[in-house]
Amino acid sequence: MSEVKSQNKLFIANLPWALRGKDLQEIFSEYGEVSYAKVILDRETRKSKGFGFIEFVNPEDAAKAVEEMNEAEIDGRSIKLDFAVEKPRENNND
Repeated sequence: MSEVKSQNKLFIANLPWALRGKDLQEIFSEYGEVSYAKVILDRETRKSKGFGFIEFVNPEDAAKAVEEMNEAEIDGRSIKLDFAVEKPRENNND
């Protein structure tokens, strides 16, 4: 099975430590309707791991966000954006 790049879900790296999902949703809603926004937190400390995901309703909005926001600066950090890689789920019904 091969991995497939998502059309509308983005991976965001190098996020400012204080940023949370609601902040991502607010920042990226400028590019279109956001259906999902999450900053990944450490399970034990509940501190940000510095990366997250955002999903747009329309793939065109996701493409525009990558084009305009990749390497943009947020709170002194240069964020990195790319389309998220969707790993296919294994079918264990064999």
